[in-house]
Amino acid sequence: MEAEKKFECNIHVLVKEKDSEVDNYFGHGVAKLLYGIKEYHSLRVSAKQMRMAYSKAWRIIREAEEGLGIQLLSRMGKKGSEITREGMLFLKAYEEIERETKKVAQRIFRKYYMEEKKNQEILREKEKS
Repeated sequence: MEAEKKFECNIHVLVKEKDSEVDNYFGHGVAKLLYGIKEYHSLRVSAKQMRMAYSKAWRIIREAEEGLGIQLLSRMGKKGSEITREGMLFLKAYEEIERETKKVAQRIFRKYYMEEKKNQEILREKEKS
C-alpha cells in the first residue's frame, strides 16, 4: 500500500456588494494590502512589501471600495493611511469566512476523495484474498 498523500484545499473568497453594478471584489489581494497598512500605516509601504506599484495598490483599494460601497481606508496625507473601523470589521469578517470555508472544503474533500479512495483500496484488498 502506498504512503498516504496529504492534500490541502485552497479556497479563494471574493466579496462584493450584492446589487453592485461593478465587478470589483474584495479578495485576498485587498486583504493582504490592508494587513500591510495595519502594520506599516502606509499604502505605499504595504504595496512595496508586496512588490506592487503604488498606483496599482491604490487602484485595487479604490475598486474594492467602489465594489463594496464602503470606505476601507482613511488617508492621512503625509502621515500615511489607516484602516477605517468598517474596514477592520470587514477584514475580520473576511478572515473568518476564509478560515471557515477552508475547513469546510477540507472536510468535503476528505469525504469525497480520501474516504472513497480508502473504500476502493479495501475492496481491492478483499478481491485479492
